[in-house]
Amino acid sequence: MERHSFGFIGLGVIGGSLAKALRSLDPSASICAYTRSRETSEKALSEGVIDVICSGPSDPAFAACDVIFLCAPVENNIAALEPLAKAAGSRPIITDVGSVKTGIHEEARRLGLSARFIGGHPMTGSERSGLDSSTEHLFENAYYILTPEPETDPEVLERLTGLARSLGAIPLRLDYRQHDFITAAVSHLPHLVAAALVNTVHNLDTREEYMKLIAAGGFKDITRIASSSPEMWEQICITNEENIAEVMDEFLRLLEEAKDHMTKGDGRYIRSMFRDSRDYRNSFTDKPLGPIKKTWRIYCDIVDESGAIATIATTLAVNGISIKNIGIVNNREFEGGVLRIEFYEEEPSRKAAELLRQHRYNVIEAH
Repeated sequence: MERHSFGFIGLGVIGGSLAKALRSLDPSASICAYTRSRETSEKALSEGVIDVICSGPSDPAFAACDVIFLCAPVENNIAALEPLAKAAGSRPIITDVGSVKTGIHEEARRLGLSARFIGGHPMTGSERSGLDSSTEHLFENAYYILTPEPETDPEVLERLTGLARSLGAIPLRLDYRQHDFITAAVSHLPHLVAAALVNTVHNLDTREEYMKLIAAGGFKDITRIASSSPEMWEQICITNEENIAEVMDEFLRLLEEAKDHMTKGDGRYIRSMFRDSRDYRNSFTDKPLGPIKKTWRIYCDIVDESGAIATIATTLAVNGISIKNIGIVNNREFEGGVLRIEFYEEEPSRKAAELLRQHRYNVIEAH
């Protein structure tokens, strides 16, 4: 059986998850990697995620790879492409996982790599960063966008498409320019909005920080992505500035329009705005995870006493229900304590709610 070999530049959430997923698919695969932090590389080596630590993008170990993944921030990927291509020779397929494709496609074309370079972007991730936040299941049911060039070798494209599919992802082929406009709207703008919302509360909060206190509930949910890597998002915004500016103009136009009708007391417009957004959002499919993952969660009344959380966690565990996260919610509409329990999938969430109700807990489902 042929032994596969993979190389990585960067082992953050996406790179680390890819390496772990490939290791799970093929335990005999050879995986080498270069990371800016030697500590990250050594941790990956000690955990068996990789087999070889590379000294940099020009390390000769990359020449033995079948596929090389560029998983650093956007501009770092572009900078690594030339030394990597020189060191790797003509054998490996080279791809990236960056959120902006134009710059790296232009660089690949300049270097004459269009036949074997394919842009890639798994539409998944986490607000957390680093190898410790990576998981081999990150790509399941997520769109994995591939952006081939007209000169791309069809066999190379099929191999990478099959690899994405083997991760449990849903391959989707787009022109890289189309990709950058789409992600500006569905990924980049939401991160900017989340950051602006958080900074708005920060700027307007009272001395007692009551806004911060109350924001620990629903506001914290919708601004979760504001906790993402500042370095990564700086590079995304700078390298996709034209597309992001275009979608921001439309967003700001809609906000100004809503503000104008609201101050005029035009309830009909406001109601229509919320109705239209509700209907369009409800038409979204629940199957792909997309760039911002769906979370299933329930809220459960508990008695504020020692062992209350452990009792619920044990009840779920003995019934084979896995949870993603569990914790007390401090601001609540419940009279006593309330436990927030998150799940990776809808079915365990539904089963947990039914089970806890059978045990006479008051449960609210919030999807």
